[in-house]
Amino acid sequence: MTHPEADLRIAFSPCPNDTFVFDAWAHGRVPGAPALDVTFADIDITNGVAERRDPAFDVLKVSYAVLPYVLDDYALLPCGGALGRGCGPLVLTREPGVDLTGRTVAVPSEKSTAYLLFRLWTADVLPGGVGEIVVMPFDEIMPAVRDGKVDAGLVIHEARFTYQNYGLHSLADMGEHWESTTGLPIPLGAIIAKRSLGGDRLRQIADAVRTSVRMAWDDPQASRPYVLEHAQEMDPSVADQHIGLYVNEFTADLGENGYAAIRGLLTRAAAEGLVPALSPNALSFP
Repeated sequence: MTHPEADLRIAFSPCPNDTFVFDAWAHGRVPGAPALDVTFADIDITNGVAERRDPAFDVLKVSYAVLPYVLDDYALLPCGGALGRGCGPLVLTREPGVDLTGRTVAVPSEKSTAYLLFRLWTADVLPGGVGEIVVMPFDEIMPAVRDGKVDAGLVIHEARFTYQNYGLHSLADMGEHWESTTGLPIPLGAIIAKRSLGGDRLRQIADAVRTSVRMAWDDPQASRPYVLEHAQEMDPSVADQHIGLYVNEFTADLGENGYAAIRGLLTRAAAEGLVPALSPNALSFP
């Protein structure tokens, strides 16, 4: 039996990819893994938790975009996150083919990977730049575009599969732009843990994440109640699409291409003045 003081306090989103990944571990089915004390929070909140160095959490799911601000105190885990192909954020508008120069755009967070990809896209294709950026919860963005409160919206998560229900059009796919200009997968969400936990504990956490992912793949039905319980009334078929898109080989291990994608994104973003430059060993794992 794990003692309560040995629990690891973790915060991740209620999205299907995260609940799928962590189901086995959260429910004590990963042999030898420490017990998890789980808090659900939107990634914009966990980004802020990491930036504040909030002592309440040991492990966090955050945007890759926040890494340059937190890697002095947190280590990037080589597994558990979300990278992929064909899964990038979309820019949505009410009418097709809108010129966004000087227009108002809603985004889920200015510290999100989606926003970095958006800024890199605008630097390439909109020399005049957009107008006002409005930050709002991601589930409010599509209604705001539909209702004309903003000219366009940057959407993430399952909005890829549901935006047509709002009568909206996809103006551009940020992931498509990223992949066509770099050839690399799209880095979206990362798992980080406090460096103060020490190398042995960090390696134990990474092993537990990998095992939890593989257990979910081996028996997808086992995670279904947990996934659907937290999927915010999402249609089960959309939840399945979401998992299929965001849980892949990079979730089990970042590998050479995963690390190249992360370095590529953060190096380009630093060159545009969007984030601080990474130190040479910032992404190394104990």
